[in-house]
Amino acid sequence: MDSQNYILLSLPSKVEYALLALLEMASQPDLKKPLTVNEITAKQPIPERYLEQIFASLRRGGLLKSQRGSKGGYVLAREPQDITLLEIVSIIEGNRQIKENMDVSTVEMKLIQESWQQANQAAQSILGQYTLLDLCKQRESYIQQSLMYYI
Repeated sequence: MDSQNYILLSLPSKVEYALLALLEMASQPDLKKPLTVNEITAKQPIPERYLEQIFASLRRGGLLKSQRGSKGGYVLAREPQDITLLEIVSIIEGNRQIKENMDVSTVEMKLIQESWQQANQAAQSILGQYTLLDLCKQRESYIQQSLMYYI
C-alpha cells in the first residue's frame, strides 16, 4: 500500500451533505431569501429526509434559522465569511473528546498520543481557516475555468 495515498481523515456523508447544502445557500444572490429543503435537493445530490435531519442539527448549532409559512425555508444565521468549515464539522459530528483513561504510562504511548494530537491540531487549523465564503469563491473560480475550457 502506498502510504502517500492513504486517507487518514475521511469525509463522512453527513458532513459532505451539510457542506453541499450550506454552499448552495451561501451562493444565493439574496442570502435573506429562504431556501427550502426541496430547492436544495433539486440542485444537490442529497436525500431529502437526511437533509432535514442535518438542518435540524445546524439550526440547533446556530448556523441556520428556519422560517415558517408559504415563503418559508432556511437562511444562514450568519454571513458566509463568519462560518468556518471546522464549526460545521463539529456541529454535524458532535463534540469529540480525547479518550478518557488513555494509558500514557509508557514513553511510547506518550509519543504516539502526542503525534496524534499534532495531526488533529493540523486538521483543526486548516478547517478553521476556511469559511463558506472561501468555498463560494473557489466554486466560482472552478465554474469560470470550466466555461473558459468550452469556449
